[in-house]
Amino acid sequence: MIPSTGISYWDAFLPSIVLLLLAYAVLPWLNRDSTFARTGVIAVCIFLAWRYMLWRIFYTLPPAGLTLDFALGVIFTSVEFLSMVGVTLSLFFLTRTRNRTAEADRNIAWLKSLPEPPLVDVLICTYNEEELILERTIIGALGIDYPNYRLWVCDDGRRQWLKDLCERQGCGYLTRGDNKNAKAGNINNALRHISTLPQRPDFVAILDADFVPKRQWLTRALALMREPDVGVVQTPQHFFNADPIQKNLSLSRVWPDEQRYFFDVVMASKDAWGGAICCGTSAVLRFAPLMQIKKFPTDSVTEDYLITLRLNEIGYRTIYLNEPLSLGLAPEGLREYISQRSRWALGFMQICRGPNGPFSLTSHAPLSTRVMLIETFLYWSATHAFRILAILVPAAYLWFNIQAVYAYVPDAISYLLPVLVAGTYVMSWLTHRRVLPILADLSQLLIATDIAKSVLVGLFRPQGHKFEVTAKGGDRTKRFLQWPMLRIFLFCLVMTVGGVIWAFVLDDSRPVADATGIALFWSWFNIILLVLACFVCIEAPEIRGGVASAAKARPRSPLAAIRSATRWRTSPWGACA
Repeated sequence: MIPSTGISYWDAFLPSIVLLLLAYAVLPWLNRDSTFARTGVIAVCIFLAWRYMLWRIFYTLPPAGLTLDFALGVIFTSVEFLSMVGVTLSLFFLTRTRNRTAEADRNIAWLKSLPEPPLVDVLICTYNEEELILERTIIGALGIDYPNYRLWVCDDGRRQWLKDLCERQGCGYLTRGDNKNAKAGNINNALRHISTLPQRPDFVAILDADFVPKRQWLTRALALMREPDVGVVQTPQHFFNADPIQKNLSLSRVWPDEQRYFFDVVMASKDAWGGAICCGTSAVLRFAPLMQIKKFPTDSVTEDYLITLRLNEIGYRTIYLNEPLSLGLAPEGLREYISQRSRWALGFMQICRGPNGPFSLTSHAPLSTRVMLIETFLYWSATHAFRILAILVPAAYLWFNIQAVYAYVPDAISYLLPVLVAGTYVMSWLTHRRVLPILADLSQLLIATDIAKSVLVGLFRPQGHKFEVTAKGGDRTKRFLQWPMLRIFLFCLVMTVGGVIWAFVLDDSRPVADATGIALFWSWFNIILLVLACFVCIEAPEIRGGVASAAKARPRSPLAAIRSATRWRTSPWGACA
């Protein structure tokens, strides 16, 4: 058995109590936009995290040998170590943030002073979306307050009714004979067409079929194209419906959608480091370099991320304007939510296996870009693998006495609790409470098994995968169970609860030890997560005038539907959720 440090429970809790008091006393007075303040606070988190991680590596591994304890202990600690490396890199990049609103304000005068406004071709990409969704997007795009743009609907579904709709609304309609390369192929087909027109565009803007732009979207984005090396201006994705976690747990009023952390916090920090990325919709791209790299790449199902890397190679950068300039549909069902994130994971693994990957010898990406790619790789791989193992490891001990972590309770409290306290309060401070304990873990748990499959498939069989469109619309007025997912979480829940009952009630032969106490508290946390995951699998009906509800109110005019559907919901954080 690993020797204890011999500290008392009071000594074990004292560092966390001090940190908690300091967080309450100091953080409200710090400027979260200050690089100095962010660096100091994050440095404390990183120090505590690695203090814990070194303790895990050197003091909690099972005795070496050909035992299940040692094998599971090494696997779990290795995955936790890689996850900690990813978290450290993520925290490091959060030390900076950038807001380009003032820059856009200054450049508006430059844009309006040009002899002729740059020509922009706006492409709406669609495959199988409903008429109501597309009608709303088309009319919204036709209302953009910019004097020189053309609107094209790129239909990969070859639907006659959509062609008729475009003719009625007075916008361009493009289609093709097949669906090769999915969305990227659809965009490239449009680029081929507009490149043959007498007047070629200066810029191309991309909208997904369900994203309605605000009137000033193009003007605000083009204002940041003043520097000739800006290849992409990305704007955030905001949503007018709740995502499945918010909806199924009735949390829309107390917790922002999961993408708010990425778009409001992470992307602003990536931009400060020169690492902002194209995110597929609500982006404006410079046409000439786009044609120079032979249009959108097709060797990844996340062509948006890849196009940033390809443009970087020829000297063009991606920047980020963090303003709510478009609204779209978040995945309306849990299955769609998970499918979307699995596609992101698969596409990123395809990038890692390609010439633009972080370890590619042919890539000309700078060190900061490579490190960001490594950080993203570790997020998709190690972080979600750790979440799976965190469910299995305590259950393995309670059921089969396989002890992967050798530690005394006071030692675990002394090393782990300060990390949790500091991490919780610092992330809440950095993100305006967009990251909350338990709910952040829940969002990872929900997708963990599907992400693990996508990571393995993407790494070992990167080619030949179809782009799966995230389904939007349809009848969402009935409650139903996502049974294939629910049975997985129910099995884990029964296994965890059963392990607690077996170890503490039925098995009289096992002495109550520190490892048993750690497994008990760990299991209670897992039970909370698994119960919440089961509730999320019970799909709540749409009750707030979303797409399904709007479809029943079809007699309203399209303009009225737009105004209703795009009405802003103000979250407790003051942002559009």
